[in-house]
Amino acid sequence: MSEIRLGVLALQGAFREHINMLERIGVEAVEVRRAEQLDDLDGLIIPGGESTSMGLVAERWGLVEPLRQWVHMGRPTWGTCAGMILLAEQATGQKQGGQALIGGLDVTVNRNYFGRQVDSFEADLDAPALGETPVHAVFIRAPAITAIADDVEVLTTVPGWGNNHEAVIAAVRKGPILATAFHPELTDDLRWHRYFAQIVRENMQRAD
Repeated sequence: MSEIRLGVLALQGAFREHINMLERIGVEAVEVRRAEQLDDLDGLIIPGGESTSMGLVAERWGLVEPLRQWVHMGRPTWGTCAGMILLAEQATGQKQGGQALIGGLDVTVNRNYFGRQVDSFEADLDAPALGETPVHAVFIRAPAITAIADDVEVLTTVPGWGNNHEAVIAAVRKGPILATAFHPELTDDLRWHRYFAQIVRENMQRAD
């Protein structure tokens, strides 16, 4: 994995935790705060945090358009929690005035689907793409995906949620774009970071 260079958007939120996980799997990882840093990356993680604040800082630092270009050019990108909201084409449950979305992932996200901070929870979820052992997912004031396009692959769901006890989509992939409503960086499970690194490697091989 050492030939892969990944960036973690370091405007706000849990970017240091992602850096630590990437270093544990032997990937070079850098904190990203400037648009020009994107030029030297093979993939980018947009971490969890507060999506409105993250969007405002990105606008202030002139990062929104460069990030949009990055994603829409098909560069590997992984959004966790707030990062997933920013990658969505549409978001509901936003604060008054809304927020800037990067887009690129053809899904609709409900910003606070699972409730407020006090409603945070953890669950073991089936994720066949990562193996037979369930993944431990940490949901903190988490969003959920409420609608997807036909070419978006569902990777895991939270079963039996809400009034209708339906499965709620919590992780998806569309080509080089990965999105999770929860925080893999807050667990000891390295499989999501390895999975994203493999997406990056596959993208690099296609580019060659």
